[in-house]
Amino acid sequence: MQQQTARSVNWSVVHEYVLPVLERAGDFPMVGTVAWCALADDDPRKIAAVFDAAQHWALRIEASQIALADASKEIAAAADWAGIARRITQAEGVRIRRVA
Repeated sequence: MQQQTARSVNWSVVHEYVLPVLERAGDFPMVGTVAWCALADDDPRKIAAVFDAAQHWALRIEASQIALADASKEIAAAADWAGIARRITQAEGVRIRRVA
């Protein structure tokens, strides 16, 4: 498993955690549906539906984090950003007036 930052999400760890709960519950309705609301709060199927929703949320967050990291790498590689910064700061006649 890759080392992660404090805010990064690892779907496979979440999936491994919730899978036994989902398997024990058998079939369960989707969280938030009328059928789910009708279940008792301590019904294993109701709890399994919440766990299933949580793992889907973790998958969505992990996919978003991967996409953002990939986009960041593409942007970083798209140009010579250090060179661009040098040209901007070394441009003749550029003066930013500072107001106290």
